Amino acid sequence: MRARLLLWHKARLQGRYILEMELYAIEKSESYPNGIRYRLIILDLWTQHRVLMDNHYTKGPHFHLDTVKYIYAFKDEETLVADFRRLAPEHLEVRL
Repeated sequence: MRARLLLWHKARLQGRYILEMELYAIEKSESYPNGIRYRLIILDLWTQHRVLMDNHYTKGPHFHLDTVKYIYAFKDEETLVADFRRLAPEHLEVRL
C-alpha cells in the first residue's frame, strides 16, 4: 500500500512562524501500528523555539518542545491535531 495523504498544510504566520502539518495513512506494521505517519511542526523564526510532533521509525509517537522530547500517547488523527493546536499557543503564544 502506498502512503495516502490525509492532511498537508504549510503556512507562514504573522511573518514570524512556519507551520507545517503532514499526516499519511500507511500500511499498519510493527513500526507504525496505527497505520499513520505524521509530522506537525511550528517554528518561531525569531527565537528558534518549536513544537514538533512526529512518530518516525524507531522513536514512536513523541513530541518536542524546543529540544526536550516527551512520549506521546497517540489516540487518533483528530486528537493529534487538537493536541498540536493546544501545545502551539501554550508554548509559543501563537494562535493556530
